[in-house]
Amino acid sequence: MTVNQHHCLRGLIQSSQLLILPVVVLAIFLNGSAVFGQSPGKTASLFDGKTLTGWKTVNPAHAALWFVKDSVIRSGDGINKIPENTYLHTLKEYGDFEFRCLFRLSGNPATGMINSGIQYRSVIEGDKIIGYQADIGNGFWGDLYDEHRREKLVSGDLRTLKRMLNEEGWNSYIIRCKGNHHELYINGVKTCDYIEQDSNIPQKGIIAVQIHSGGVAQVEFRDLTIAEL
Repeated sequence: MTVNQHHCLRGLIQSSQLLILPVVVLAIFLNGSAVFGQSPGKTASLFDGKTLTGWKTVNPAHAALWFVKDSVIRSGDGINKIPENTYLHTLKEYGDFEFRCLFRLSGNPATGMINSGIQYRSVIEGDKIIGYQADIGNGFWGDLYDEHRREKLVSGDLRTLKRMLNEEGWNSYIIRCKGNHHELYINGVKTCDYIEQDSNIPQKGIIAVQIHSGGVAQVEFRDLTIAEL
């Protein structure tokens, strides 16, 4: 092989490596399993973008507090204070799953508490919902809370998230449960990694979205999907 042929061959190899690298990166970006280790499973939409079919409020009296507008599930009008905690839940129960959604929480903290959350593996007793909650809101971002049972289980790790969080805009949430292992991600950043030690805690239940009482708040959810693991 001549010197020129050697240089040409080396150039082709380097060019091939440069072409392969973006393809690998793109594959990892597009395939959530490469990032989160998700087992194969069919992803299903939990929201048709038009109606609340498949959902209902924990308290029937709160039905008017949840509505769909512009392909988004909303609660709160941004004008009146939220009188009491209210939850909109799925009719179906889920055990091992990966849940994803986009959410936006807005409101002036001067008017009272501005807070929301996503319930999962939860059960309903009367007008009360009991179970895990992936928390949303200033001072609570990425926390794992146990609603009406043990209160806060884990504080969200904000060391990286604080650089990426859009407190007044859209963010993403991923909740991943497999057996007794719980993982929470906001904007792709893990905020919580929790192992449940209590075997008496249910490992299956409904999913619900919440808006907390207190301030003049509004919460919005869209692109809600789930893949059962």
